Amino acid sequence: MLERQWSVAANQRDLHGSEQDSEFIGIADIISFIRQRIVLIMTFPLLGLLIAAFYVATTDSVFTARTQILIEPKIPQLLQQQSGEINLSLDTSQVETQLAVIRSEKIALMVIDELGLMDNPNFKHMNSPGIGERFHRLLKVMEDATASGEVSQEEPPQAPLAPAGKAQEVKNPTPKLSEFERRRRVVETFQASLAVQRVGVSYAIDITFKYVDPELAAEIANATAAAFVREQLETRAAAAREGVAWLEKRIEEVRTQMNLATQMTQEFRAKHDYRVGRQLGAAIVDGEVVASGEGEGVTRGGPTLEELEVTADTYRKMYESLLAAFTSSVNQQPYLIADARVITQATRPLVASHPRKKLVLALGGLAGLMAGVGIAFARHTLDRTIRTPRQIRDELGLECIGELPPVGWLRSFGRLDDVLRRPASLFTRNLRSAKAAIGLAESAHPLRCIGITSATPGDGKSTVASNLAALYATSGVRTLVIDADRPHSTLTKRLPNSPAPTGEDGHSGEQIEGQIMRVPGMPFDLLPSTASDAQRLLIASNMKAAIHQLESYEVIIVDLPPFTSGLHGMAAASVLDGILIVAEWGKTPVDLAAELSRILQVTKASVIGVIMTKVRRLSIRQYRKRAAQTAY
Repeated sequence: MLERQWSVAANQRDLHGSEQDSEFIGIADIISFIRQRIVLIMTFPLLGLLIAAFYVATTDSVFTARTQILIEPKIPQLLQQQSGEINLSLDTSQVETQLAVIRSEKIALMVIDELGLMDNPNFKHMNSPGIGERFHRLLKVMEDATASGEVSQEEPPQAPLAPAGKAQEVKNPTPKLSEFERRRRVVETFQASLAVQRVGVSYAIDITFKYVDPELAAEIANATAAAFVREQLETRAAAAREGVAWLEKRIEEVRTQMNLATQMTQEFRAKHDYRVGRQLGAAIVDGEVVASGEGEGVTRGGPTLEELEVTADTYRKMYESLLAAFTSSVNQQPYLIADARVITQATRPLVASHPRKKLVLALGGLAGLMAGVGIAFARHTLDRTIRTPRQIRDELGLECIGELPPVGWLRSFGRLDDVLRRPASLFTRNLRSAKAAIGLAESAHPLRCIGITSATPGDGKSTVASNLAALYATSGVRTLVIDADRPHSTLTKRLPNSPAPTGEDGHSGEQIEGQIMRVPGMPFDLLPSTASDAQRLLIASNMKAAIHQLESYEVIIVDLPPFTSGLHGMAAASVLDGILIVAEWGKTPVDLAAELSRILQVTKASVIGVIMTKVRRLSIRQYRKRAAQTAY
């Protein structure tokens, strides 16, 4: 059979290529996938760019001001210690402690009070605007762009866009807050915009502040660094003052006690010094202390002279030590300096740090591209329509002998006489290539009667039949076209000056040759669907008899009904020399076409191959490229 010969030749040609290609995805498959889904793939990146541009256009620009300080914790000790005792080490916990101090509410309150941020109406929390506010801003930007250069003198200048959340505050005013609540909100806003971090493993600390106003952001960043330095000085000064005050109080107490002890010693010596000396001498002579009643009261009931002298001397030493410490503290007060100093002042940032327009647009386009590829891949996976010649080989076991493109934007497919109107068009060239492929198959088996069918109506089989017949006729071959598609009668309706279908068998008694018409402007003859014998030709025996009666025609092309119109049209396929299946690109279901191929094989019809219609130009170029690669 023709089909077996054609399939065997195709299988031998693709023995080492197609079977392996069906298991692996190559670069050609990827390029083919991109070309088929290029519109869908590129739509989503454009949509992502539009969404990103909408986000950028409706988001407040945030500026980041940065200042830098350097921690030098050993400067005060450097002024006090000897050079051999200086230790300039600094561990991580000390640096983290300084970071915590900068982030503390004490520093925040110092900056807020210094700059008067509580009374600044522009210092508000940077809320992200809602979708309604974003559209309002977009309309505002569009109105400003339209009215640029045409501002009326009578109309006052319009106010700039309010920060995020400001419009909602005007429409929905918040209840009046207490002083404490206002202060807490300002502190929270301040801390949310402040960022403090260590620069690597160095002693430098970055202080950054983000806000919509670049001038205010720089001012707050500098004020924060200054407040930190000032807080250290104030803390050290307060500690020094407390130490001096404590020393003064302690010196006064020790001095009072020292004077009292000295006075008691002097009084004791003045009153009891001689008597005590005589009693002590008598005790030495006699070996025991002989004390009078008054002496016994002194030695046993009160302190001795030695005790009073030791007490007075102790208080004197304590007083001298405290006085020396007080003198040292007073002398060191002029050297109270902070452990940190500012090494970089914050200046007004010229470029917004958020949103990063280029990055947002790039991410939007990339996200759209990923979404487009994902959706295109999902559609490609779920798509069960015929799109590629390889798909026809794999799914139907047939060869695609031609791909016919759409002729124009206004027509979904070509005219019935397109090969005559535009003989140099891509449509004509591809159909001529399909005719040549039929000629190659004809070398093994004569193809005089060719049936053309499709899986569904509207696939373009009548157009293929008419133009293919025109190609045969213009090459000098006497050609007849039989419109056996009675349910649709496309050829009978559309060919010029052909009789309209009446549904009556007005020519039932005439021979089939007498019902054939000559179509004006066309090089072939037509047996319209209105002829009485046209419907009966769908019976295999009638078709076989008609072929013998039409021996004067070298080529007979039969426009068979589509597969969905019923199986009655498939009965005559077995007596025809070959069957062409027409499938519409991206519309004909693979399963339905496979079922049509199976039915034709059951009826022992010889299937020549498949012609795809309405194929996009990119698919044709890809097919030509693959055909050239196969040839080499």
